[in-house]
Amino acid sequence: MSLYSELVFPRLMDWAMSDSVLSKYRQEVLSQVSGEVFEIGFGTGLNLSYYPNNLQKITTIDVNHGMESLAKKRIHDSEITVDFRVLNGESLPMADHSFDSVVSTWTLCSITKINQAIQEIYRVLKPGGKFFFIEHGISDEPKVQVWQNRLTPVQKIIGDGCHLNRNIKQLVENHFQILTLEEFYEPKFPKILGYMYKGVAQKSC
Repeated sequence: MSLYSELVFPRLMDWAMSDSVLSKYRQEVLSQVSGEVFEIGFGTGLNLSYYPNNLQKITTIDVNHGMESLAKKRIHDSEITVDFRVLNGESLPMADHSFDSVVSTWTLCSITKINQAIQEIYRVLKPGGKFFFIEHGISDEPKVQVWQNRLTPVQKIIGDGCHLNRNIKQLVENHFQILTLEEFYEPKFPKILGYMYKGVAQKSC
């Protein structure tokens, strides 16, 4: 992992993802989370303050060692016990059917083997378990898509692997039954960055 990935990017991401507009979406996505919870792409722990008050513990992973030092203060200040592990989401050590809920917020854009990671999310969920997500991805406008495709190689460098052009709906529904899905632009952001997918998907029983 490069010095940029481990030292610079975590601080840039923490600053950018602390935006109050994004906090609103975090709250909406996390309000229904329950049971044994697993978060993929924990980052600097920005979701912690938005989990329901009745949660006592969550298991979290992030592939970037640099995120852990920034997350420590939020973990320390939280009433939720956090089992944080530096792991790649493409290959998880957790047993099958371990969790009631899996959470992903602005993470699926940056995982290299994305289909493998979603298969792992499906595997570790209990039958009937739910996958809660908010992600950015490919727009529904062809003109915007052209620029997303052109700029993704640059964005992957700046955003430590982030793709602008992933079809989140298609990726999720290849493995899950989607229960709810909202697709929309966040007006505060440029269209190439601001097309959002917010939803809940379920593992078959």
